[in-house]
Amino acid sequence: MSTRTAPTGIDRVYAAIEEAARLAGVACAPDKVRPVLAAYDQGLEQAGVVYSVSSTEHAPADLDYTVTVPPDSGDPYATALAHGFLQATDHPVGGLLAALQERCAIAEYLIDGGVLGGFSKIYAHFPQDVQPVTGLAELPGMPPALAGHAALFEQHGLSHVAMTGIDYRRRTVNLYFTQLSAACLAPHNIRALHRALALPEPDEQMLAFAGRSFRIYTTLSWDSPGVGRICYAPPPARGFDPAALPVAITGQVERFVREAPRAYEGDPIVIAAVKWESGGRYLNLGPYHQLSPLMRKVISAVHNGRI
Repeated sequence: MSTRTAPTGIDRVYAAIEEAARLAGVACAPDKVRPVLAAYDQGLEQAGVVYSVSSTEHAPADLDYTVTVPPDSGDPYATALAHGFLQATDHPVGGLLAALQERCAIAEYLIDGGVLGGFSKIYAHFPQDVQPVTGLAELPGMPPALAGHAALFEQHGLSHVAMTGIDYRRRTVNLYFTQLSAACLAPHNIRALHRALALPEPDEQMLAFAGRSFRIYTTLSWDSPGVGRICYAPPPARGFDPAALPVAITGQVERFVREAPRAYEGDPIVIAAVKWESGGRYLNLGPYHQLSPLMRKVISAVHNGRI
């Protein structure tokens, strides 16, 4: 049975992450987690918290966790610099969040870390101020690869962006596309997009999974003119059926998803995503510990009020 907890402070959220890591078979380093929770502790009682692992034929190398941060708690990039999670840089990655803040009405931030790898990403979520991909391509500091692919994205129905994720260590940016049409999710369109991006051909099971996506995201780098990764994510759902996944998972990963601590009653709410790179595909699984009020609204809208 899952352990039910209510995240009322850093200790409780850390204990949940530590237990989730144990279930996933990953050692948890407190000095990589606690300082991050302490730096972003404003609103932690109502924060969205989700754990995630990448699942291949091997055991997970790390357990990632994501925590939402209210927009009135200050600039999350400045916080990361002040606490030594990141070092100041003149690389364009250092100014991208500020450019997004000027353009978008950001509803919430999210920060990413690993229980071994430490702080890694900052997300800006703006679902009520969705941005055209062509407009974001004009932002100073955005990887040139976006301008190079904006027309291709639009041609395949990837026109509107609701969230960005900035990985400061890898110097990459994720764009989360929303308002996906039936034509965008049609098998022939997904196949054509993969061919255009020089990615492996998806099989029928993969196409069926991708066709249920509520978000598709791509990964871009300043160091390459190409698209490094594309990811398909159906909306988070209550309950978990491994047989519905297009990639097999280990018994330990299944136990982690079912039993990771959560601060709500009933079956776990889980997001599953398949990520494609030039070398093939892998699965990312994320059981939620707690939903932020905004994410609960977004997910509830997708499921017609049921979550």
